[in-house]
Amino acid sequence: MTDFELIDLYCSRSENAIAETANLYGAYCTAISMNILHNKEDTEECVNDTYLSVWNSIPPQRPGSFSSFIGRIARNLSLNRYKMRKTQKRTGEESALLFSELEGVIPAAQNVENQVDVKELADLIDRFLDLIAEDDMIFFVRRYWYGDSIAKIAGRFSVGQSRVKTNLHRTRSKLKKYLEREGITI
Repeated sequence: MTDFELIDLYCSRSENAIAETANLYGAYCTAISMNILHNKEDTEECVNDTYLSVWNSIPPQRPGSFSSFIGRIARNLSLNRYKMRKTQKRTGEESALLFSELEGVIPAAQNVENQVDVKELADLIDRFLDLIAEDDMIFFVRRYWYGDSIAKIAGRFSVGQSRVKTNLHRTRSKLKKYLEREGITI
C-alpha cells in the first residue's frame, strides 16, 4: 500500500487506515518513541496516541510526506511524555544527556518565543543541515531527531564512538555559529 492510498483511507474514514498504518509504520514509530522514552509501556502508549492523532488530523490535513508527518507526531508525543515523566521523577537517562548536549546550541523555549517562532528556527536548522557534509547531517539527525545513542550510530555506520562524538561536537559548534550569524542569540 502506498502512502497516497493510506491517506485516502483516512480521508474516507476507513477503520482499516489505522491497521494499515500500524503495519507500515508501527516499527518506525516505535523506534522513534523508544529512543526517547526507553520504556516499553510508555512507548506503546505514545505509538497508539500517534495513530489517534493521525486519525484526528487527516482530514483536513493531507500530508505530502506521510512518514515525516507520522514521525513528527510520534516524536512530539514522546518528547511530551518524557518531559512529563521527568517532571514527576528526576532521572538521569540517556534522553536527558541528549537534550543537555543541545542546551548551549539551541535557544531555550522562552528565548525562542521572544526572538523567533519555532517554525523559523526549524527552517534555519533545515537550511544548516543542507549546508553541511552528508555524514555530519546523518549523525546529527540520527542523534537529535531519532534519539540514537552514540554506540548505536557508531555501530550502524561502522565507525568508532569517538569519531561520532567528535563529529557531533563539531556539528553543534557549527550550528551555534550559524544560528548566531542568522541573528539567533543563545
